[in-house]
Amino acid sequence: MNKLIIDAANENIFFMIISNKTIYSVSHDNSKTNYEKLVLLINSFLNSKKLKISDISKMYVNCGPGSFAGIRNSLSTIKAIHMIKKIDYYCFSFKDFENEIDIKYENIPHLCSKFNLKKNLIKPYYIS
Repeated sequence: MNKLIIDAANENIFFMIISNKTIYSVSHDNSKTNYEKLVLLINSFLNSKKLKISDISKMYVNCGPGSFAGIRNSLSTIKAIHMIKKIDYYCFSFKDFENEIDIKYENIPHLCSKFNLKKNLIKPYYIS
């Protein structure tokens, strides 16, 4: 079971793959150019780990607060992947986990379950 975490709401575009007990991550500059090629960046990251999008069982995307362009593009990308590949996704916000002590990206899947975040639900938090 491979899980993909995407966070484009902050200073960098961040991807993490959680594959059983192995964790891979990469980050890219948070720029307009990278937003426009978000799918290519995801595919490149997956390919570097000898994975395909069809190997992903669940996706997690940060829905803010943060950059409007980053959130919009990451949510659009996740929704498109879901529609084509039928991979469930969860939208999280670090605000959802405010009372947690040790919040790390690798804990996101567990925290989404713990806090009963609904799958395939988008509720973005934009900073204006």
